Amino acid sequence: MSGRTAEDMPLPGGDFILFITRLNIQALLSLGVMENPATGQVTVNLDQARMLLRDLEMIAEKTAGNLTDIEQAQLEKYTSDLAHALEQREG
Repeated sequence: MSGRTAEDMPLPGGDFILFITRLNIQALLSLGVMENPATGQVTVNLDQARMLLRDLEMIAEKTAGNLTDIEQAQLEKYTSDLAHALEQREG
């Protein structure tokens, strides 16, 4: 073991897929699909999940025609999956 800690590692940034993945993870936390690793709790906040979905939809609209095929596919998957999960939660 090298003795390095997480604090020694630079934070990633500037990657589009990583950026939208972070938003997706926040939305999944808000939907109660994932346990919050910081608190160990599962909470549901549908307003926040809707806001994050709208943010991802806005990003899709604003970046139309400027993404790689992989970026476009990932963004479409996230928005579709989140919309479906929200619809199920709102029942």
